[in-house]
Amino acid sequence: MVSTLGVAVVGFGWMGRVHTQAYVRLPHHFPQLSVRPELVAVADEVPGRAEEAAGRYGFATAARDWQEVAADPRVQAVSIAAPNFLHREIGVAMARAGKHIWIEKPVGLTTDDARAVAGAVAEAGVQGAVGFNYRNAPAVQTARAMISAGEVGTVTHARVRLFSDYAAHPESALTWRYERGRGGSGVLGDLASHGVDLARFLLGEIDALTADTAVFVPERARPTGATAGHTRATGGELGPVENEDYVSCLLRFASGARGVLEACRVSVGEQNTYGFEIHGTKGAVFWDFRRMGELGVSRGTAYQDQPVSTVYVGPGHGEYAAFQPGSANGMGYDDLKVIEAYHFLRSIAEGTAHGATLDDAVHSATALDAMTRSADLGTWVSPG
Repeated sequence: MVSTLGVAVVGFGWMGRVHTQAYVRLPHHFPQLSVRPELVAVADEVPGRAEEAAGRYGFATAARDWQEVAADPRVQAVSIAAPNFLHREIGVAMARAGKHIWIEKPVGLTTDDARAVAGAVAEAGVQGAVGFNYRNAPAVQTARAMISAGEVGTVTHARVRLFSDYAAHPESALTWRYERGRGGSGVLGDLASHGVDLARFLLGEIDALTADTAVFVPERARPTGATAGHTRATGGELGPVENEDYVSCLLRFASGARGVLEACRVSVGEQNTYGFEIHGTKGAVFWDFRRMGELGVSRGTAYQDQPVSTVYVGPGHGEYAAFQPGSANGMGYDDLKVIEAYHFLRSIAEGTAHGATLDDAVHSATALDAMTRSADLGTWVSPG
């Protein structure tokens, strides 16, 4: 028997729309799920934005204040897609109100923020999901299975990269993302958080790291109105960029493997260049988000001059079969969020966590804080 679950979305910028569209699509891709989302409420402080969302997607209620959502007995689960500085307050309040939460990374500004939300979720006995969507790609799931099965031997070293140009333009507006007090860390929280999650998901825990960071665009113009996404601003008052444009980090894993993680938000010529290269004693696996359905694989017994083949993911890999009937048919970013929504609602239905959890968010935040300390100190540090 299928039951209805009242859901709400708090924060209706681009990510709030992505969450909403994932809820709408969920029954089509995962009809076996025993709960169906019902769009009950949407909240956003920008005048008119919540009302527009309600009109477009069919939310029953629109509000300016997220606390109305927390007090609404019809709401059983909440997507939190508000700016980073609001994550802790909203996340803790929703959990204490008995709402399951699906919250975007990095879950606040610091490890303490992530721990506070995780603690509230655990204390309330609700489910908590986190927006580490790249682990949901069927090729990434396949790479993890291959590594776990020893198909590339013992992992020796890996590289995880996340390069983007979304902040490369000097006229990009000085939004909350560039302020330490509201955005927290810069590219660390935005992109390197995904890198840490991919590294842990594929290779296990990180024992130690050393990092270097830089700001390459030190000033930007303040916006004169509401912003969404990566808006440009010209003619406004210039203000300082307070957090990092770039990070490079050396990693030591508990397994003994070594790694390199590099992320940048001002990489001209790079659009969502996300991926990894993982090398083992018998082979290697390679993945590029821009070719999401392909996995480069080298395995065998040749060692030297061993070829690399391209594996096109298909219905036997991850959740691919919920979207396409045959191998090499393309999936997209929004599909990964549908998978994330599936894990979230499945967790609620079964009372057991599926997918990325608040514990994963705490581990990621711990590593990000360690990167900041390492960059300040100029030495190796432990994320613990």
